[in-house]
This record gives sequence, structure tokens and C-alpha cells, in this order.
Amino acid sequence: MVAGELVQEHLRADTGELDDIAVSRKTPEPEGAADPTYGAAPTGGAGETDPEREKELQPDEREAMLPNAGGGEAKEKLETKLYRRRFAVLAVFSLYSLVNAFQWIQYSIIANVFTRYYGVTNGKVDWLSIVYMLAYVPLIFPATWLLDRKGLRLTALLGAGLNCAGAWLKCASVSPGLFGVTVTAQVVCAVAQVFILGLPSRVASVWFGPREVSTACAAAVLGNQLGTAIGFLLPPVLVPNTPDDDELTGHNISIMFYGTATVSTALFLLTVIVFKDRPLLPPSHAQAVLPDSPTADYSYKQSIVNLMKNKAFVLLLVSYGMMTGSFYSVSTLLNQMIMACYEHQELNAGRIGLTLVVAGMVGSIICGVWLDRTKTYKMTTLLVYVLSFLGMLVFTFTLNLNNIILVFFTAGALGFFMTGYLPLGFEFGVEITYPESEGTSSGLLNAFAQMFGIIFTLIQGKLTTDYKPLFGNIFLCVWIFLGILLTALIKSDLKRHNMNMEADNNHMKALPIECPGDGPSEKKTNGVKLEPSISFSRETSL
Repeated sequence: MVAGELVQEHLRADTGELDDIAVSRKTPEPEGAADPTYGAAPTGGAGETDPEREKELQPDEREAMLPNAGGGEAKEKLETKLYRRRFAVLAVFSLYSLVNAFQWIQYSIIANVFTRYYGVTNGKVDWLSIVYMLAYVPLIFPATWLLDRKGLRLTALLGAGLNCAGAWLKCASVSPGLFGVTVTAQVVCAVAQVFILGLPSRVASVWFGPREVSTACAAAVLGNQLGTAIGFLLPPVLVPNTPDDDELTGHNISIMFYGTATVSTALFLLTVIVFKDRPLLPPSHAQAVLPDSPTADYSYKQSIVNLMKNKAFVLLLVSYGMMTGSFYSVSTLLNQMIMACYEHQELNAGRIGLTLVVAGMVGSIICGVWLDRTKTYKMTTLLVYVLSFLGMLVFTFTLNLNNIILVFFTAGALGFFMTGYLPLGFEFGVEITYPESEGTSSGLLNAFAQMFGIIFTLIQGKLTTDYKPLFGNIFLCVWIFLGILLTALIKSDLKRHNMNMEADNNHMKALPIECPGDGPSEKKTNGVKLEPSISFSRETSL
């Protein structure tokens, strides 16, 4: 049990009413400020901070990285509002993320069928899953740059459009001699994933209020998890193992591919209709103090450097990569593990995968709601990590007991915590790196997850094939235990939560770095130094 005091500061509900916060900006008054709905009124220059109170604050609590907008000084009253459209944006994103995840796992869960149909080895079919991870690592940096520069809408359209294109290309690959075509189609879907996995935190932050942002992020991740669950369930049903009839197998594969392409097309059209870069008014004060688009002095490279200098975030990168990479490895090799211990159980292998992911979906929602209510990111993340390790141990040593019903229960327990951890990592990363771009931090988290996923899948697959599943699962247990130790070392500094709390108390002052009255700052970042007038709360560490 983790000892310590839980500091629980509940945010008040965001009603969309006019809220006052004093912000010193170097921008002229925006166009449309005369509109009564805009709610901005210049009231003078920047205030001064109390030297004695400033000394009481720790340096990392006094400084944040608010981008500089450039221009004249003005205090503004910023209005926040929640729009119903946010639910449509979240739903459409979750659905096309679902289809992309379905296409990731649809080969691996019936690997024995595809190896026989295309006349290839298990290793080559595994690469149809690994290519998702491999494509992500080099492409995540241009993808997050595009998200920061061009916005949410273009990134979403690329993700949904490439996902649709890859699905239709698969329809042309249904022939035993066209394995190369299906590989090409899977590469296209893998590139689409790059424009999908980094969006949950951005969608949640840009469209949802402070009391619902973690739940929204969990719901966005939920779509991807549900796609994996359906990918475990449907392929064994749609494409049963018919070793004596290649023509029937090809017909069944065609039904699966054409169905996926039709759904992908409909979701791409919905993305064109529904998605916007951001709402007219921001949903929270944490978003209100950020510029609508990157400023002239914004540097994507500097943003990456800032994140890599954040020790807490680097620890989260590695620990998140270990946990998520383990999940990718287990998902990819589940069919092979089940078939090694239980013959002729392809259908149950899919059902066990479904159980694993559905339990994780429940865990994701529970964790998201819990974080919105308590803001105990560090403690919740550590607890879920420990329980995931215990779940992996139980799954490892009960897999070969010749009791497949028991495997359903152990896989469900493992999935509840391991898959439930995914949105925790996203939201914790956004909190400790605010105000850096959510897309950049989420992209780096996913990049590390893909790298660990590739390594773990290759090594665990080799151990499973050459020896038995027990050795591959023990290998993962060792790495997950190491991830627990790294998570325990993360210093919890909830910057986004503190910003919203400061705004609620009307005690926030943002001073441009170039202001003549500024004193020297210890750290320079991608914009402006934040100097709060009251102490920030900090989640208790170990």
C-alpha cells in the first residue's frame, strides 16, 4: 500500500459562463473583441509579484512554458464554453480509431489461416502486426509537427483517409499469390495509425472541460481498445479454418476485407463533416491562456528538447513504453500462445483476446473517471502498474494448466489493469509537461511504446516458438517489474491541474519574458514564464 496524504482538490463545474483571469499578453486586442460574447476588456499593464511570496515557491512550480504571442500588452477576460459538438468529435474519432486497431490485429489472431492461405511462415504474418509499430517510430515526429502546425482537422483527415485507402487495397490482395499486396495495404494502415494514436489527449484537451478531460481521453483511447477487441472476436468467426478449401477461405477473407473498407469509407466522410481544429471558445482556462495557433517564435525542435529535459517525463516515457509494449506483444502472440497449449482452439483464442481487451476498456473508463474526481495521477498510475504485474504473473503460470476457462479469467484480470493503464499514461504525461503540445507528448509516449513493442514481440515470439510460452511471458514479467521501479521515481507536478486551480481563484499572472519589468528566469522555454501568486498543490510522492 502506498503511504502518503492524498491531496484532492475538486475543480468546479465549467458552466460556460464568463470567467475572469488576468493575463498579460504581448498581442493586440483580437478582432471581434467588441462582440459582447467575446468577453475581453483591456484593463491595463501587468501586475507585480510579491518577492517574499515568490521566494516561498519552488522553482519548478513558479515556471511554465506558455507560448509568447507577440504584440502589445493587454489584460483580457477570457470566456470558456462547452459545446455539444465535442461528443460528435469524440465519437467519430473513437470509431475510425476502432477500425484502424481492428486492421492491426485481424491477421495475427488467425495467423494459422493466413500462413496456410498465403503459404508463408508465422514470422511473416507477425510482421503484419509489427509493421504498425515499425512505421510509427520514424513518422511520429513529422506527424506531431503537422498536428502542431496545421491543427486537429487535417491530422484527423489524414488518419481516416489513409485508413480507408489501406482497407480498400486489402480487397485487391485476396489471392494466394498476392501476399505482397496485403503487406503494402497493411503499411498504409500503419501510416494512418501515426495520425491517430497521438490524438486522444489533444481531442480531450481542446474540446472538453477540466472536470471531464480525463474521462474524454479514456473514451478516445477506448475506441482503439474496442477495435482490438473486435479484431480478436470477428476474424475467427468470419474466416474459420478451412484447410481443405482455399476458395472458401478466400471468399471469407473477402467478406472481412470488403466490410472493413465500407465502414472505413463511411467514417472518413463523417470525419470531413464533423471535425474542426477547435471550438469557437476554449473549454477551460488551461486552454484559454494558450494561443490558437503556433506563434512566430514557436519551435517544434525546442518543444522536443523541453520534453526530453523533463526528468519526470523521461521516466514516464520508458515505463509507459514497457507496459504498452508488453500489451502489444501479448496481443500479437496470443493466438500462438493459446494454440501451443490448447490445440484447435482458434475461436477461443479470439474470445480470450476479446475478454482481455473488454476488461481493459472497463478499466480505462474507471481510471478516467477516478482521475477527473481525484487528480491522483502518480498514485493511480503506480497502483495500476503493480496490479498489471501481478496479473501478468498469474496469467503466465496458469496458461498451461489445461484449463481454458481459467485462462479467460486470468486474461480478463490482466487486461483490466494492463489495457486500463493506457489512458493513464497519456493524461499523466500531459499534466507533467503542460503547456507543451499534447500531441507531442502523446506522440513520444506512443513512439516508445512502439519501439518496446517491436523488441518485445520479436524476443517473446522467438522464445515462444523455440521453447514454450512460459519463457516468453516470464521475459515480459521482468520488464514490467522494472517499469514499476521507474514509475515510483516519477516526480508528480500537475501543471495543467494547477493552472485551472489558479484560474478558478483569479490569482494567475502570465508575464512575457521580454517585458522590461521581468526579473531573470532560471529556465527559458518556448514562450512565457508563469508566475503564480499562490502555492501550487503537489500530489504526494512516495
